[in-house]
Amino acid sequence: MPDHQGGTGAPRTSAFKVPGEGSSVAISIATIVVLFALWAIVSNLGLVKPLFLPTPQAVLQQFVEYLTGAANDKPLWQHFLASVGRVFAAFAFAVLTAVPVGIAMGMSRIARGIFDPPIEFYRPLPPLSYLPLIIIWFGIDELPKVLLIYLSCFAPLALAARSGMKSASQEQMHAAYSMGASYRQVIWHVVLPSALPEILVGMRIAIGFGWTTLVAAEMVAANVGLGQMVLNASNFLRTDIVIMGIVVIGIVAYLFDLLMRWIERRVVPWKGRI
Repeated sequence: MPDHQGGTGAPRTSAFKVPGEGSSVAISIATIVVLFALWAIVSNLGLVKPLFLPTPQAVLQQFVEYLTGAANDKPLWQHFLASVGRVFAAFAFAVLTAVPVGIAMGMSRIARGIFDPPIEFYRPLPPLSYLPLIIIWFGIDELPKVLLIYLSCFAPLALAARSGMKSASQEQMHAAYSMGASYRQVIWHVVLPSALPEILVGMRIAIGFGWTTLVAAEMVAANVGLGQMVLNASNFLRTDIVIMGIVVIGIVAYLFDLLMRWIERRVVPWKGRI
């Protein structure tokens, strides 16, 4: 039966859009294209000297030369493998040590009292500030490079694990206890699954910090690595190689972030749905 407004009487539904919802891939691609076009126009018209902003063609040429081994340097794959090895060795060791420390901090006031002051003290310090001390203590071999990256990964992982341990609600823990679960079982089956999403976010942040520290780490007498390639090129004012190296580091870091997101979706598919 029609209603008083001439309708059919069927229930009306209206779709409300949530702010920020929807895919932004098209906008991101358009932004990249515009920035690349501006770079090409400005550099090819000579509005900026090549010393400060080389053309995209020059950067691409350097990428091809390093990729094929035609450059007057080690090939790109050697720099890539050296940097990836350092970052992942430091990241893996940070996961194995920082996550248990963060869990302990979240569960014990004694552990929190022990680990919180040193973590909060060094966390805001830039890596270059304690790099000289690491060199004095550990020399100039591979250890100080990996250690510097490790320290940049440790703090965000530990703090994420500590914060995640507070994610389990009291109702969930009381329900587990009421069903006869022990303290250890509550930690393993209730608290840790609740903390896992924040731990994985901390891992994403930590791997980003690891790549951010890469150039500083490879300042320590490195003869191979993406950061060393960029530093060496800057000494000879080879801006085209510097930009090429920066782009490669950024793309690799972004791909690792995508990998971490994929792992996060597989390991904690319930995140954001409950």
